[in-house]
Amino acid sequence: MNIIVCIKQVPDSSRVKVDPKTSTLVRAGVPSILNPYDHFALCQALKIKQKTGATVTVLSMGPNQAQSVIRLALALGADKGILLSDRAFAGSDTWATSYALATAIKKIGSFDLVMCGQMAIDGDTAQTGPGIAYHLGIPQITFCDNIDVAQGKAVVRKIIDGGHQIMEADLPALVTMTMPFDYVASYPSFLGAFHAQNKPSLTWTAADIGADPKKLGLDGSPTRVDRIFPPPARPKGQIFNAGASELADKVLEILAKEEII
Repeated sequence: MNIIVCIKQVPDSSRVKVDPKTSTLVRAGVPSILNPYDHFALCQALKIKQKTGATVTVLSMGPNQAQSVIRLALALGADKGILLSDRAFAGSDTWATSYALATAIKKIGSFDLVMCGQMAIDGDTAQTGPGIAYHLGIPQITFCDNIDVAQGKAVVRKIIDGGHQIMEADLPALVTMTMPFDYVASYPSFLGAFHAQNKPSLTWTAADIGADPKKLGLDGSPTRVDRIFPPPARPKGQIFNAGASELADKVLEILAKEEII
């Protein structure tokens, strides 16, 4: 069995600020991490590997510095890493990104399962995984927190409002993973990091994967981000101390002032 896990290097969202003049993210001085949802997807793939002997390939797209998340994935137990890095990819929205990743997957060749994180924490669109499935023409199941494979099928637990569904899809298929609320990310051991040095890690350009230049970057992106801005700060709340009757009168007074009643 061959599993491909799509991963992304993202800025640590707890440290990101927005430039008030340009309305863009300030990435300078902000540490980059492996997208947490992708980390969970990778760990689920490695569990399948432990059970079935599958081969796990990680695939990412980004600048050369994104090699760090490839190396982390290899240290955690992935067998091979591939980074798509080319100026032609710059400015790609989720559609162009999913096209590039799907084209790379086709170049990789035989695969049984593609796994992605639910979304990237620097965008929160949850569109790239489904886009890859569309370009590959394979079934997809999204928002899953558990996965197993048996008899040529992926069996997953999909999170829905108020509960979950148990679903299955014939392989090859794509599954996006969402983290349980109590998930704690694992980190590689010393031996894992040591052995990762001898694992294959490739860098492919747009030409290497045979991608259509018109479908990449800004030219291949049907959407544009106009600006990014933080929500306005909320005013401080007021605290009133009084008896129940007085507080009730105060609530009615406030509602009337706000023209709610």
